[in-house]
Amino acid sequence: MTASKQLIISVINEYLSSSRNSLQTVSGEKAWDDALIGFSSGSDLLYQQLKSDIGSFYWTPLEIFSLSYPAITCKPGDLTIISWILPQTAATREDQRRQKKYPAERWSRARNFGEETNINLARHLAEILGHKGHPAVAPALSPSWGWQTSERYGFASNWSERHTAYISGLGTFGLCDGLITEKGKAMRCGSLVVKIEIPPTPRKYRHHHDYCLFYAKRKCRKCISRCPAGAITEKGHDKDVCRKYLFDTAAEYAKSHYGFSSYGCGFCQTAVPCEAGIPRGLS
Repeated sequence: MTASKQLIISVINEYLSSSRNSLQTVSGEKAWDDALIGFSSGSDLLYQQLKSDIGSFYWTPLEIFSLSYPAITCKPGDLTIISWILPQTAATREDQRRQKKYPAERWSRARNFGEETNINLARHLAEILGHKGHPAVAPALSPSWGWQTSERYGFASNWSERHTAYISGLGTFGLCDGLITEKGKAMRCGSLVVKIEIPPTPRKYRHHHDYCLFYAKRKCRKCISRCPAGAITEKGHDKDVCRKYLFDTAAEYAKSHYGFSSYGCGFCQTAVPCEAGIPRGLS
C-alpha cells in the first residue's frame, strides 16, 4: 500500500472514530459505521461513458478539477477519485426496518446530521491533502454543482456519488437505483477528485447490476413492496415520484415529529436482502 493511500484511509477512519461522526443525540450516538474506501483513475473510460449517457452537463473528473483549479494543468491520468461508503449503523437500520410509511428518527438524523458528517469529512480530507501538495475538490460541494435534466434519465446532477462508487469498485446498482455494497445498500457516500496517483481499486463485478437479486436471478422485488410512494416497479425507479414523497411527506413528517429538517426515506434500503451486504450467492 502506498503512503498516500495509507494516509487517506487513516484520515477517513480517524474522522469516523471521533465525536464528529454524530447523529447529534444526547448520548452522542455515531452516525456511521466504518467506511468502505475505493479509488479510481481520472482516465477510467467509464467517466466519459457516464457523461455521454447522462448528458453534456455531467462532469468528468478532469472537468470538475480544472473548473476548481484553472491554473493547474494536468491530464486525466494525473487524477485519482477517492470514493467512500458510510454504512448506516445496526440501530438505525433496525429502527427503519420497523417503519411502514414514515422514516424513523434515527434514519432522519442520519440523512441530516449524518450527511453533515459526510460533508465535513470531505472538506477535512481535501484540506489535509491540499496541505500535502495534492489539491482536491469534492464535486458535490462545488459552487458550480446543481440539479440538471437529463434527456434520457430526467432528474439528474453534474456528479453522482453512487456512480463514482461503482467505478471505484465499491458496488453495483439495484432495482431501486441504490448501490449495493459489501456492507449493504443502507448507506451514504462521498468522493474527492485529487491530483495524486493511486492504483485503482479492482472492480470485482462485470455488470452494473451484478449484486441485485432481481436483475441477477429475477427474484426478490422486496424494494417494490417497501416503497411507501409506489416509486419502484419491475421497470425500475421513478425518480419524480420518489422525490415528491421525500419533500412532501418525509420532510414534513421529520419536521413536525422530530423537530428538524430532513428528507431521508430509506425504505428501499432496509428490510431487503441487500440491506447490510451483498445477497448470498451474488458476491
